[in-house]
Formats: sequence, C-alpha cells, structure tokens
Amino acid sequence: MPNLLVRNIDEGVVSALKIRAGQHGISAEAEHRAILENALLKPRKKSFAEILGSIPNVGYDADFERIQDETTNHVFD
Repeated sequence: MPNLLVRNIDEGVVSALKIRAGQHGISAEAEHRAILENALLKPRKKSFAEILGSIPNVGYDADFERIQDETTNHVFD
C-alpha cells in the first residue's frame, strides 16, 4: 500500500487527531486513515431538506384533497 506524508500540520490539528484517536481506542495513524476514508470514499448523506427539494412537482394541492362520501362516511383517497 502507498504511504501518505502530510507536512506543515498545525499543532492543534495534530492534538485533536490524537485525542479523537484515543476516544476511539485506535492509533492516530488509524484515525487519520478512517477520517480520510470517510471523507473521500463514503457517500455523504442527504439532509431532509435536500430530499424534500428533490421531490418533483407533480400537481396542485387540490389534486390530493380527500373526498368524503357523505352517505357512508367513508373517506376515499
């Protein structure tokens, strides 16, 4: 497997990486690999707003109104 060397990293970033690795019970190197894999290889989940925004406009609100049959009190969808 190839190696990756990252230079000129801020001490705060290195410290945060080590803390996060410790919280997960793994080495800083393993944590670094996991962060890169998650950021680059796993698809980002869409937000609820993004999903709603992707629903096509399929009609008017009146097209989806419920009609109640008054003789039997049944609701037809």
